[in-house]
Amino acid sequence: MKSGAAPPEDSAGAIPAHALRLPDGSVPRKGRVPPRRAAPSDPEGAVAGVVLAAGSSRRMGPANKLVLDVRGEPMVRHVAATAREAGLQPVVVVTGHDADAVAAALEGVDVRLVHNREHEKGMSTSLAAGVDAVPPGCDASVILLGDMPWVRPETIRALRSAFRPGEGVTVCAPVHRGKRGNPVLWAREHFPRMRSLAGDQGARSLLEELADQVAEVEVDDPGVLKDADEPGMLQPEPGDG
Repeated sequence: MKSGAAPPEDSAGAIPAHALRLPDGSVPRKGRVPPRRAAPSDPEGAVAGVVLAAGSSRRMGPANKLVLDVRGEPMVRHVAATAREAGLQPVVVVTGHDADAVAAALEGVDVRLVHNREHEKGMSTSLAAGVDAVPPGCDASVILLGDMPWVRPETIRALRSAFRPGEGVTVCAPVHRGKRGNPVLWAREHFPRMRSLAGDQGARSLLEELADQVAEVEVDDPGVLKDADEPGMLQPEPGDG
């Protein structure tokens, strides 16, 4: 291909993610594309948020970690408020274990609560309940974990900006210092496969299956790698903000 030439199109007319070029003309490694510079209100379609907040948090002991204090507010409230600040609309929060306490922790935050009666069957049931609640007008959803309160709004905005379904980029995952983290943006076309997952698993297996459609978005945000599984993890590390 000559320098400056347009990348090849596949049989459907879409440009494969691995054929995109960086500003200097080089080709990024497969699956990694730079996010376009776009305002939060300028994704290719409306993007919802789904916060998974149904787990029993057994490793934290008797307390429900999602309502424990982090920087002066309940953990799950941080996650939902960050999703709203990043421009996700609507924000769906899937509850299950200790649903009343989670709902109380979210009082005053503009979210829609969806109760998962089958939450004891594992995370997959909450994922299914969450994507089922995404309105038809949304082209994608960012799946956020309720125990990751240190993710920054600008990280979610970066995922939205990288979302280019017309160019074959239908999944956007943050990467910090070479490690892939959460949350992850998923195009609506993947919702049926997400509903088919079973047990206590998220959608990690789908990331591998859809590697050609995944944009790995570099972010300066250690919060994408840090969840709160044990009491000692509730204090933010230096630089977490």
